[in-house]
Amino acid sequence: MPHICTCRSLEHALRRLRRDSLGRIAEWGGRLAAALPAGSRLLAAGNGGSAAQAQHLTAELVGRYRQERPAYSAISLHAETSSMTAIGNDYGFDHVFARQVSAHGRPGDILILLSTSGRSANLITAAVAGRAAGLRVWALTGPGPNPLGEAPTNGCTSTARPRRPCRRRTASPSTCSARPSTRPSPSAPPRCPPPSPGPRRPPRSPSTGGRRDRTETAVVVGDVLARRGRSKGSPPGSPRTPPPRSST
Repeated sequence: MPHICTCRSLEHALRRLRRDSLGRIAEWGGRLAAALPAGSRLLAAGNGGSAAQAQHLTAELVGRYRQERPAYSAISLHAETSSMTAIGNDYGFDHVFARQVSAHGRPGDILILLSTSGRSANLITAAVAGRAAGLRVWALTGPGPNPLGEAPTNGCTSTARPRRPCRRRTASPSTCSARPSTRPSPSAPPRCPPPSPGPRRPPRSPSTGGRRDRTETAVVVGDVLARRGRSKGSPPGSPRTPPPRSST
């Protein structure tokens, strides 16, 4: 049955992850926990589903995972749609991430790249640009060997399915090892104050039925624009001056 095969594949992938890569993932989490509170930044990128997972990681760092803490700087490069389309249009799709790494990355920052195949040219180019800029480059890929794992990165090759536990493992140490926030953590989220009541509307006039008084209206008859006036405050059903007839 298909679901049994899927469960066995996931079990096999997790077994390989624990055996070959769990120590490296824990090491990454420790380094991330030390770098982010010190002011370093995490840049993340991926394509397709890998992009969604990378963006989930940065969201948990900018927001929070389990407990209240200061916000950390983390950017998903693929979420910069205007930059991506402009760079792709001017330089080609292979450079949509590398150009952003050169712009945002500083020595001591961390670049993490997610790819199922490990063959995405735009991620390989980003890895090269990250190392050239002095960033620490990490890669989470599918089974190796693959070009991204052989690029200048500290790669972690595994299967595509366990990347979510990897992401959680990477995000968790930075949450638990950070200093607690000095701001009090309320037991319930703060509520917005009720809006102040605005000025009351004036009561409707019985003569006008609450409609605004109009001093002039324009009517198009055929090709002729005719203007017909109405006295201010006159009721809507009052007779109006008929529009002039066209001489043609």
